[in-house]
Amino acid sequence: MKKILGIAGAIVGIIVIGIILISVRETDTEVTRNQTKVGFVLNGSIDDHSWGQSHFEGMEQCAGSLNLSVIYKENIPADESCKECMEELIGQGCKIIICNSFGYGDYVLEAAQEHRDIYFFHATGVEEAHNLATYFGRIYQMRYLSGIVAGLQTETDKIGYVAAYPISEVNRGINAFTLGVREVNPDAQVYVEWTHSWTGEKEAAEATERLLDGQDIDVVTIHTDTNRTLEIAEERGIWSIGYNMDNAELYPNTFLTAPVFEWENFYEPYLLGCLQGKFRGKHYWEGAKTGVVSLAPLSGNVKAGIAERVAQEREKFMSGTFDVFYGPVTDSEGELRIREMESMTDDDMLNGFDWYVEGVELYEERVGEKE
Repeated sequence: MKKILGIAGAIVGIIVIGIILISVRETDTEVTRNQTKVGFVLNGSIDDHSWGQSHFEGMEQCAGSLNLSVIYKENIPADESCKECMEELIGQGCKIIICNSFGYGDYVLEAAQEHRDIYFFHATGVEEAHNLATYFGRIYQMRYLSGIVAGLQTETDKIGYVAAYPISEVNRGINAFTLGVREVNPDAQVYVEWTHSWTGEKEAAEATERLLDGQDIDVVTIHTDTNRTLEIAEERGIWSIGYNMDNAELYPNTFLTAPVFEWENFYEPYLLGCLQGKFRGKHYWEGAKTGVVSLAPLSGNVKAGIAERVAQEREKFMSGTFDVFYGPVTDSEGELRIREMESMTDDDMLNGFDWYVEGVELYEERVGEKE
């Protein structure tokens, strides 16, 4: 009798599990049966081989499975044009609005407050509301790994860094990269030049030329949404580390690697959750273990032995035993900023990075002081 009851119980259990699985499938089917319109506002283009294209490719990978109709608005400046663009998309029936530039922040928040029945996602943003979520990847972890590459690749111990604006997001990347460089090469210096533009090709070219003409730099990296620096590096025969996407094929003679985004690993689960009524107005900051951020494969230009060191450092992130801003960390003025056995909070990393680690030189300011 006990045996019979046991078998009966097992059968009931299987039936219950089957019902649950069927329910999940039906829920997923129900929320994707009707097509949902999504509006996507970009500060660049969908084929820029950089920030814009990384979002476009990630969105396209999940649009089919989630039955999304995505309307892309490209090259939208961070001004009233952004708000007007969102209003247009909402008028076209978009139920979800995604914006991919930090500069859109005030306009996204305003639109979210005015359209409380629309869901908003803002990449690199800082404001949140009941219908507004912000998100980013912990790309600083991959910046650190790319710094390992640069520190071991350089022969001159002078590395260039062309960056857009001195905001927390960018400063965090500069510092993480430099900590990676100095972990393997304490003598190396990282020279930073600002473009004061995310997408301006002229500004990026001028900043790159100033760096390369002023220092014996043999490795250069970027935090901009244009690859003009990588083009100049290819022309001059200087090693380069990209950003956002793997562009090894475009710069075959000098490209080393790049911190990259795999945005489908964010959009697929969180947009599905939005469709299922599980939207949360919070900040998402996804790390290496989620697959949202990764390091592009090292190219054949990378010196022998570097891949093994990068793999060792990557494993620390994957195991959860290490993060970049663990103390002790000293700033560029010699002040101890993070004590041993301590680490920075997420809030400090996201919003309070107005300083630079030891090994960083703000080249533009240094030139200005000499003049």
